[in-house]
Amino acid sequence: MNCIFLAAAAAIAAEPVNVPELMKMESGETVASVEQWEKVRRPEIRRFFETDVYGRRPVERPPHLAFSTLEPDRTMMDGKAVRKRVRVEYGGAFGTNSFAFTAFLPKDAPRPAPSFVLICNRDPKENIDPERVNKSGFWPAEEIIRRGYAAIAFYNGEVTPDTDHGRRLGAFAAFEDVDRMYRDREGWGVLSCWGWGASRVLDWIETEPTLDAKHVAVIGHSRGGKTALVAAAFDERFALACSNDSGCGGAKLHHIDLPQSEHIVNLSVARGFWFCSNFAKWTNRDFELPYDQHEFVALIAPRAVAFASATKDDWAGPLGEYWTARLASPAWELYGKKGLVSDGFPAPGTPLQDGTISYHLREGEHNLTPYDWDVYMDFADRLGFRK
Repeated sequence: MNCIFLAAAAAIAAEPVNVPELMKMESGETVASVEQWEKVRRPEIRRFFETDVYGRRPVERPPHLAFSTLEPDRTMMDGKAVRKRVRVEYGGAFGTNSFAFTAFLPKDAPRPAPSFVLICNRDPKENIDPERVNKSGFWPAEEIIRRGYAAIAFYNGEVTPDTDHGRRLGAFAAFEDVDRMYRDREGWGVLSCWGWGASRVLDWIETEPTLDAKHVAVIGHSRGGKTALVAAAFDERFALACSNDSGCGGAKLHHIDLPQSEHIVNLSVARGFWFCSNFAKWTNRDFELPYDQHEFVALIAPRAVAFASATKDDWAGPLGEYWTARLASPAWELYGKKGLVSDGFPAPGTPLQDGTISYHLREGEHNLTPYDWDVYMDFADRLGFRK
């Protein structure tokens, strides 16, 4: 049995410390109804994560938004799918830009079909090849089609590059003055920008009659997993968010002592551009945050969330990801739903899927694998995505 699993199982008794209370409003009053949650507590939580973590977006659906066909539709995968190549063009007060995505639509599945939208943070030629010459387990499009789902993917670097300079390019350059001397400390970071891109793909899905826009899952791995949570938290149209090995700034709880995992200092020093500038003030103050990731995840309730960890991925902090799922559950219970149904930290290969929050631990290293995809699609099946 893997050493990290043994360590995590032993540490499960050492519960997170001084975790901010999800259901306690800033006034000190306890949330007692859905109305209080939606009118008071949820806006409080969202405000913090916009001002201190991911940043405020200058726009949601942009003033100019257009979709065009990059290449003629093509039947592929031995006649089982139709491939569409689409360009998303968007514009605002400061300019126009675009990015592309690939969509494989199942031909034999009941229509309209549900979808999985992958935010790809790896080499697109190797991982989301639209020609299917390079087939990667990171995006097993053929299996997604076989299961009755549309397989849609875009490369995050096309929305804006994964660099500090990325905050001057892509969508940033269309909606704000990127040449100004000082950047707004609450201005959106790159993670939010990539999540914004996922929402534009969903805008297209809403125009496609063969797709079911009410049953769309957004999925990502690592930084893409952080982004999938941002996308669903800020866009209520996503029915499911799948956050794979996302770690700090994603699914991992801050208020837990996991020395070998990623911490805010690692992000603020090397990847500060993923977040708003205010996030840097929490460097080396993980336990002082007045909010934590279980509260951010709770913004998605009562829609569904799926988390995954890997046994050899100490950096992502599997135990912290599990605790986020567990501590977020009261938000779903408020709606009369089950959150994470769990008797404790699970053994590898035993997904927890009896509630509206799914969690699974996979044997292996930091990766998005066909096994993970199977678990996510199993969960979507249980939720009734395929009618």
